[in-house]
Amino acid sequence: MASQTKKSVYAFTVKDVKGQEVELSKYKGKVSLIVNVASQCGFTNSNYPELTTLYQKYKDQGFEVLAFPCNQFGGQEPGSNEEIQEFACTRFKAEYPVFSKVNVNGKDADPLYKFLKSSKGGFLGDSIKWNFTKFLVNREGEVVSRYAPTTSPLSIEKDIKKLLN
Repeated sequence: MASQTKKSVYAFTVKDVKGQEVELSKYKGKVSLIVNVASQCGFTNSNYPELTTLYQKYKDQGFEVLAFPCNQFGGQEPGSNEEIQEFACTRFKAEYPVFSKVNVNGKDADPLYKFLKSSKGGFLGDSIKWNFTKFLVNREGEVVSRYAPTTSPLSIEKDIKKLLN
């Protein structure tokens, strides 16, 4: 399987909200937090503002938030890519990239998410359990940590700062 040979998130190409291909290698040299997001989740009102806070605070030091909408958990991201982008940018002032909606589990899981899960399995195995699972990626594109949906983005600030220094 080709995804097993990839050692870095920079080897992947994903789609932006307009369906255009984006090579993740454009983020080479940055510390990234990759998050599966949802507009109607109980974690939405805490996670989105904290992700925005982290992004604003560290973007000039080489930090990036990469948000991937997913509707696999309780149907909590039912909107179109355009509606999702509008929601994130208007309501939560997200200036970081919000990509095209993806599946994170199952046979149709996005190849990036297959890689993330194989790099850092979760508490109950590889599957993503809910919205706002977070993967911290170092400047070389290696997954260094995985955080549960209940982990507040601001609580991982110290880990981000370590990678930025």
